Amino acid sequence: MPGPLDGLRIIDATSIVSGPFATSILGDQGADIIKVEQPGIGDLVRYLGLMRNNVSSVFAVLNRSKRSIEVNVASDEGREVIYDLVRKADGFIQNYRPGVAERMGIGYEQLRAINPDLVYVSISGFGDSGPYVDKRVYDPIVQAITGYTDVQGDPKTGRPEIIRTIICDKLTSLTAAQAMTAGLLAKERGQGGQHVKLSMLDASLQFLWSDAMANFIYVGEEKAGRPNLSDLYRVFETQDGYITSLVSSDSEWEGFCKAMKREDLLKDERFAQVTERSRNGVELWDIVEAEYRKYSSAELMQLLEENDVPCGIVNRRDKVHEDPQVIEQGSLLEIEHPHAGVVMRSPRPAARFGTDEVEIARHSPTLGEHTDEVLRDIGKSDAEIAKLREAGAIGK
Repeated sequence: MPGPLDGLRIIDATSIVSGPFATSILGDQGADIIKVEQPGIGDLVRYLGLMRNNVSSVFAVLNRSKRSIEVNVASDEGREVIYDLVRKADGFIQNYRPGVAERMGIGYEQLRAINPDLVYVSISGFGDSGPYVDKRVYDPIVQAITGYTDVQGDPKTGRPEIIRTIICDKLTSLTAAQAMTAGLLAKERGQGGQHVKLSMLDASLQFLWSDAMANFIYVGEEKAGRPNLSDLYRVFETQDGYITSLVSSDSEWEGFCKAMKREDLLKDERFAQVTERSRNGVELWDIVEAEYRKYSSAELMQLLEENDVPCGIVNRRDKVHEDPQVIEQGSLLEIEHPHAGVVMRSPRPAARFGTDEVEIARHSPTLGEHTDEVLRDIGKSDAEIAKLREAGAIGK
């Protein structure tokens, strides 16, 4: 069964992560994603991560379900190729710094003049105004500015820590994909095209705020310092590994005390109610960890699960794909990548539509792999394509 976005064409002028991950989601859902890349170089992520036959493992995951064309947007002929693509497109997405797309001739107003119904999504680091507008941006920088590093910090010492995945990039991608589909729905309902703007700064704050910034929601009643809700999350050491668990409700607390044979804690006023347990969370988890160290991970998981205490084994990276729930759900796909020449493990699209088996229609493309194919789609003859190539407007 075709995906829900089948029949829609989106021009992807993004690179690195925040844009490409968004468009791969849209591609997985059936949209025809045309990735525009600079001739000879392409997206810099092509050169990061484990390489097989010149195919980057990182690029392969972030850029599946797309077609790649090489276009020199700096040339007049190259810009005309983009304009021809836009005439037959539903959406356009870019993640240049503010003002760059306009200087290149592919800003919203410039493309709107060609296709008024175009849904145009701009992704920036910090928005299009303010003291950071021209600041170069990477995920850890956004983490630091938006408070993620403080949330991730040690609740005892207060030392900030980086979250060791590009979380701000990826959640911006999720926001961008949802924003594009919302814009396409509005267009389908007759509202025409529009310019959708979002920044990593705003997307990251929106994602973080409800729980990690709970002490700063009510204006005038801000509560600096600890405990914060995030201080209740911890990994606990066992005799042979690590687990995590979280006790929130009274029934879960009673289950923990029973599992650990520590019914005496039920009479401790510091932990009698959920509010007291939250207030004294750091102290409580020190007690919990002392109990957990008496058991192996398997013994502990059995005791906690028998008493309905939320818990989970801490998988090392090399064990995640072996987790029984991951296997049962088919959460990871093992597919042969035609260019890399290896079986590739990749996450299944998270959203399932209907009952059909999940299929990845397109693997990540080589640089410019579909240039001629896409140009023929928009009516270019072989002679016209050859002329564009001779002029340096498209890749070789």
